[in-house]
Amino acid sequence: MASNFASLKTSSSASLDSLSSQLEKLSPNQQSRSNGDDRFWTPTVDKAGNGYAVVRFLPASANEDVPFVRVFSHGFQGPGGWYIENSLTTIGQKDPIGELNQNLWNTGGDEGKEQARKQKRKLQFISNIYVVKDPGNPENEGKVFLYKFGKKIWDKIEAQMNPEFEDETKINPFDMWQGADFKLKIRKVAGYRNYDSSEFDSPTPLLDDDSALEAVWNKQHGLNEFIDAANFKSYDELKAKLDRVLGRTAPTTTAAETVVEEESWNEGASETPSAPLSQSPQAGDDDDDLSFFKKLAEED
Repeated sequence: MASNFASLKTSSSASLDSLSSQLEKLSPNQQSRSNGDDRFWTPTVDKAGNGYAVVRFLPASANEDVPFVRVFSHGFQGPGGWYIENSLTTIGQKDPIGELNQNLWNTGGDEGKEQARKQKRKLQFISNIYVVKDPGNPENEGKVFLYKFGKKIWDKIEAQMNPEFEDETKINPFDMWQGADFKLKIRKVAGYRNYDSSEFDSPTPLLDDDSALEAVWNKQHGLNEFIDAANFKSYDELKAKLDRVLGRTAPTTTAAETVVEEESWNEGASETPSAPLSQSPQAGDDDDDLSFFKKLAEED
């Protein structure tokens, strides 16, 4: 980790290897809603659902090891209301939905597997970004924000760090000097936000002045709070809510609370399908795939 800006630049050439090493250490079982949090940046789309912006992923903040956190959550509607909660699997703990889905997948037949699909985990990442160009909100340009994104964008980041072909050069997209701007291109395809056309530009320093870069780095937000166990509900709290949502206990959530929860989920899920969450989700950019459940079945 970098304790000051000078050490950040000194270690720039070795940061990609260090980041790759940290990625290998991450547990497969490692979201947070941004509703009402002005630290988060959200891309703007037009009436057709299309949008464009240019951002730069930033390095790890002071006293943090990696420039992102990976987080899981669940969001679905049952007979007792909405269940929209962070998953304890984010911090490597058992989660009541994870256990329920394992049982459904192993013993519930086709109907159980379908329910597990509806309740599966949602995968997202959170990083610091510098907004280079934001046509929808130009006042955001030149500012530092947190950005929540899904697996489709993460795959593009990982492809830069681990190129597929020998003639391609490894790039650390989070590096201020040797990284690259990310051109975010959003299209609406079959009711979903599609990020396939998004791409990294050629490597170039974010800014030409190191003092300006240091000012940017000092404005970054800490990420550890999003994987701090103190900020997660307990297993028992989640289990009680899950039972209520699934109709196992009398619902206590008010209509107003349900609306707030639904809006919070939809605002925080930039890559979530527009279809109701109670429906079986299609393969989305930020959804954990069904190999999770298959793996659980194999381990049973």
